[in-house]
Amino acid sequence: MALSKSERKLRIRRRIRKVSFGTETRPRLSVFRSNKEIYAQLIDDNKGVTLVAASSRDKDIKAKGTKTEIAHAVGKAIAEKAKKAGIETAAFDRGGNLYHGRVKSLAEGAREAGLKF
Repeated sequence: MALSKSERKLRIRRRIRKVSFGTETRPRLSVFRSNKEIYAQLIDDNKGVTLVAASSRDKDIKAKGTKTEIAHAVGKAIAEKAKKAGIETAAFDRGGNLYHGRVKSLAEGAREAGLKF
């Protein structure tokens, strides 16, 4: 029997989390995508703490346009906040989503702003 869409996403998320682990020097860039918004966090898994966060709901993100363009702006914002916190590299965790569309746009925006992963 085939997996449902949510079961498939959960299976992929668990597989990614086995490999992707965040430390203080190289935190995990976790992406959560809902139907309307997109959220990104830099997480230190050793301490269980969120170091930096950005989302499309933040007031400092002034991007208008499509969801993909807004995700690109969120990627730039998370990278700028990370640089202020002294973080230059991260482990990318797409959270079970395909690396396509908004998730890809967020990653490219973060790379443009100087975050490496």
